[in-house]
Amino acid sequence: DLYRKVFVFRKDPSNAYVVLRAKLEQPLQNFTVCLRSYTDLTRPYSLFSYATKAQDNEILLLKPKPGEYRLYVGGKFVTFRVPEGGRDWEHVCASWESATGIAEFWLNGKPWPRKGLQRGYTVGVEAAVLLGQEQDAFGGGFDIYNSFSGELADVYLWDVGLSPDKMRAAYQSLRLPPAVLAWKSLSYEVKGDVVVKPRLRE
Repeated sequence: DLYRKVFVFRKDPSNAYVVLRAKLEQPLQNFTVCLRSYTDLTRPYSLFSYATKAQDNEILLLKPKPGEYRLYVGGKFVTFRVPEGGRDWEHVCASWESATGIAEFWLNGKPWPRKGLQRGYTVGVEAAVLLGQEQDAFGGGFDIYNSFSGELADVYLWDVGLSPDKMRAAYQSLRLPPAVLAWKSLSYEVKGDVVVKPRLRE
């Protein structure tokens, strides 16, 4: 249980990462991924990387530069342009549904205009799920200049698209539905220079 704790990725750039073990029975027609990050990086960095043997960017949440987030599904991406924050924790949620191809992006509890991505696609199930690096091969192929440095917390993955109420609940750290990956019952393995520490502030 990582409640009120964070992963601190200490070095920049870094070869460190955290492997997450998800309990997935079947391919994903829908998903929501949420997490909180705190960093002063201005170069590109990967927040959440879900790769299969067939597709290294099966699900990828990447921040290519300040004021921009990218969500990849099945190797294609959409960009969400956001105001650059005041160097504070940023909470992001991204969801996608295959039936409509609608991608949603929420920053600090507020929705951005929805975009279209990979209608009819299915996300594969045999996955390597990593925090802190972008996979260019299954479970590896890292470019350290896309590595994350800073603090990560409140990582979740659901196999459904969350409702607006639940998106806001995730931002406020309220009660959430059962998840495939849940911060409060996370099965993980640290690789390299990552330290688990208490959260310093709300």
